[in-house]
Amino acid sequence: MIRVARSMIVVLAVAIVSMPLKPIAASADAIRDRQWHLVSLEVGRAQQLSVGEGVLVAVTDTGVDDRHGELAGAVIEGKEFGEGASGNGKADTDGHGTAMAGLIAGRGLPNGAGVLGIAPKATILPVQTIHSEFGGSPENLAAGITWAVSQGAQVICVAAVTSEYPEVREAVEAAIRVGVVVVAGVGNAPKSKQVGFPAKLPGVLAVAGTDKGGMHAAVSATGPEVVLSAPAVDIISLDAFGKYSTGDGTSNSTAIVAGVVALVRAKFPDLSAVEVIRRLTATATDRGKPGRDDEYGYGIVNPVAALTAELPGPAVTSGASPGGVGERRGGGGVGVGWVVVGVGVVGGVAVWWLRRRTR
Repeated sequence: MIRVARSMIVVLAVAIVSMPLKPIAASADAIRDRQWHLVSLEVGRAQQLSVGEGVLVAVTDTGVDDRHGELAGAVIEGKEFGEGASGNGKADTDGHGTAMAGLIAGRGLPNGAGVLGIAPKATILPVQTIHSEFGGSPENLAAGITWAVSQGAQVICVAAVTSEYPEVREAVEAAIRVGVVVVAGVGNAPKSKQVGFPAKLPGVLAVAGTDKGGMHAAVSATGPEVVLSAPAVDIISLDAFGKYSTGDGTSNSTAIVAGVVALVRAKFPDLSAVEVIRRLTATATDRGKPGRDDEYGYGIVNPVAALTAELPGPAVTSGASPGGVGERRGGGGVGVGWVVVGVGVVGGVAVWWLRRRTR
């Protein structure tokens, strides 16, 4: 039986049902120049220090179409969840999961063409928990997270938000307990008025969005659980069926931060999940009010600083949330949330993709 009141899933990108990702009729040669976030975050410098090699990143989403040249060799067999599901996670009729995979681990194409991810040597584990035309369910998400952990995922990217199902909470908490960094989007305004679930859970690396000027993006939700922020606007990535697309939304910023986590985990393989998140928050570029605030969290993720900074002493974990540093601040701890972009409704289950596909 479907519990409608608790089964709404909001996908990180846009709460506007009628705004799908915009396909790009451009050659692969022109794509890299449009990846403005690579320049803004100095990803080229960061990749001289780490490329995410050896890190398994689970993408709990709409599946990943690995027929793109940029994903050749980057995606292993995953799993599809849902009634009657039997796929390996490599079918994606929506394109959202493929876009997230491209932002995290796209390997580019020869001569500087195509989509380059933040961590181009990381490996993607596709966990299909959302079926664009059929919707999704919190139970599928919970099962997908649990399975990803069993497969050795070190990072889990949840670019969507859902209702507060206990199964999802338990799956996320279990993942955090065994040292997985769970990265989740806070949700998209105006549909999301506050940080969504599971992003708001303690221990989750909750990600908000910024625009091209490094300012808080209007599409991003805000709240005391925000941990970090990253580019969310006019982000180009892969789409299903060999295409490209652009979009706005916190799903983009979530995937970007998941890629940075992969860089850090590859560079510092002995760090615990708590220490990884501490390194990211301690080195973030502060924006807005000094210190942590509800729009930027601890600031905009800074890959180069995260890979080079010398931090004093180990993080104090006693009584602290793994997602943050020390005690909770601003009335909230480190949170998690997930949202995707688009919308599908079946049997009373609604899904909003957290990535707004612009027209």
